Amino acid sequence: MSGPVLYAERGSSWWPVLWGPAFALLGLGVEALTPGPVNTATWLLLAGALAAAAAVWVYGRRRLVSVRLTPTELVQGREVLEVRRISAVRDVGAPVGARVLGGSWTVPKGTGEVPLRLDADEVVLAWAKNPEALARELTRLVER
Repeated sequence: MSGPVLYAERGSSWWPVLWGPAFALLGLGVEALTPGPVNTATWLLLAGALAAAAAVWVYGRRRLVSVRLTPTELVQGREVLEVRRISAVRDVGAPVGARVLGGSWTVPKGTGEVPLRLDADEVVLAWAKNPEALARELTRLVER
């Protein structure tokens, strides 16, 4: 990390990993209240499988859809952009076909775009769940 974090989004929290075990526990409870055998091992296996699948999903979201801004760098998913390369944050239009930071074709679902002009007069699209807050922090850094 290079300095204090000025803006951050995790991409996802870890609590979705508990959904699968909770549903499996509910299924086990319903099965225990009805006549017939109770398949405890099957429900435990299902709980583990759902938790593992959710853990992979959460890990991916935390790695690919996270945002971190420090005084020296903007990290968008897997891509790191040095803040000194940003020449403008305000009054930058988003041209069709502008490159999206982080390696995706489009900004992630649920995020808003923040057009940035780089020193090479290239326009790229940063993104965040709260694009106004990210733009505000970037403006403070760029206009120093």
